[in-house]
Amino acid sequence: MLLLIAGLAALFFVTRLTNLTKLPIFTDEAIYIRWAQIGTRDANWRFISLVDGKQPLFTWIMMVLLRFIRDPLVAGRLVSVIAGCFTTIGIWFTAKELFKSKQIGFIASLLYILIPFGLFYDRMALYDSLVAAFSIWNLYFAILLVRRLRFDVALLLGLTLGMGMLNKTSGFLSLYMLPGTLLLFDWSRAGRIKRLFQWIGFACIAAVISQLLYSVLRLSPLFGMIGQKDAVFIYTFKEWLTHPFNFLAGNIHGLFDWAINYLTWPIFLCAILAGLTVWKFPREKLLLLGWWFAPFFAFALVGRVLYPRFILFMTLPLIILASVALQWIWNHYRGSVWRWVLLVVLFFGSFYTDYYIIANPRYAPIPNADAGQYINDWPSGWGIPEINAFLLKESQKGKISVYTDGTFGLLPYAIELYLVDNPNVTIKGMYPVLNDIPQEVIDQARKHPTYMIFNQRQNVPPWPMKFIAQYQKGQNTVKFMRLYEILPQASGI
Repeated sequence: MLLLIAGLAALFFVTRLTNLTKLPIFTDEAIYIRWAQIGTRDANWRFISLVDGKQPLFTWIMMVLLRFIRDPLVAGRLVSVIAGCFTTIGIWFTAKELFKSKQIGFIASLLYILIPFGLFYDRMALYDSLVAAFSIWNLYFAILLVRRLRFDVALLLGLTLGMGMLNKTSGFLSLYMLPGTLLLFDWSRAGRIKRLFQWIGFACIAAVISQLLYSVLRLSPLFGMIGQKDAVFIYTFKEWLTHPFNFLAGNIHGLFDWAINYLTWPIFLCAILAGLTVWKFPREKLLLLGWWFAPFFAFALVGRVLYPRFILFMTLPLIILASVALQWIWNHYRGSVWRWVLLVVLFFGSFYTDYYIIANPRYAPIPNADAGQYINDWPSGWGIPEINAFLLKESQKGKISVYTDGTFGLLPYAIELYLVDNPNVTIKGMYPVLNDIPQEVIDQARKHPTYMIFNQRQNVPPWPMKFIAQYQKGQNTVKFMRLYEILPQASGI
């Protein structure tokens, strides 16, 4: 067993840490890491994420790692690696507890390590791996609570619920779905009314603890920004009433497409088939199906703006269900060549996608909604490492000024992350970028080398500039990040 645990641990860290920065920084990553960087230097900005309506736990963890790790992108992505590790462990405990089988637990953990969904987001400095970690531990402690009715379990559940809420609003879903675990309540034993009231009491204790933890955010005057930010992605009840089912079909189609793409068709089908075989462990399987489909359907019903990463935590119950099917295949075809044939069929899609995610993310076959953001469109950071290296080299010769196309997001944050402490580098964002060159830029070009980075704007304005380099956005042959040097002759010298 120790060898098996060591093997899984090695596989997890090899898949998560190999070429961790091969995929360049993405817009949201630059924002979150820059927030954390600012928070490490000024305690007054520890709640900086609330400026944009984001809960701060993810950035708080990152603030700690930034004190020990030199590369900000590595520090940011390590938060997700660590979160993924806790998710892997949580899946093992949850699967073992539900089905009383260590073998299913190990298969479920292996499955999480190998599926592209977990692999991809455990390598990104985004909130969602941490959301998944808290979600699976919330489920585990909720199962323990309904089966054991213990005060210490209620305390632990309250702690993980609260931390999940401090990380992202979707953490509240675990609290809302808590009554669903009554599927596992033993109604046949004597004293069920007393035990039911015990569960209600312990569940209330967990809820109160979670809300006390979440109340920490009320210390900030920016607490109200969370509701405003949530309304960007989710329709308010009043808005939803005006078109209750207009977007349901389209959202459901998109969410299923993303889930199937990231889990792969064979694993998704294994999960559904295992969930439908209700003659064995029926309540456990219904719980997992409900824990997946309830938030899945809710997001489809009220979602205004949805991204694949939002459903990562929802797919964890499907992974556990798929592990039940895989255990049956492993045991049923013992000693048969069909065991290995079926396993190759089931995992080929995962291995194929995983290879590209790790070795060559530019061609990773992930859903188009993510490929556009992270690889092929303006939010992707192709060229950032090269531009930062160039600017660092130029700054060693003397003072330089750097202007960027944008004041928030990838630019200027991806430049500031690495060069903000360099006394020879002045960085300033600019938006909008007009056709007429600002006088400030001309003045800086008179004094010392001055550079302009274009990212969102592809039709470069007719400024007096010298082209230095351009970097293609993934496979997109018409989108580039471009670096220019401003020519001082524009001043009329």
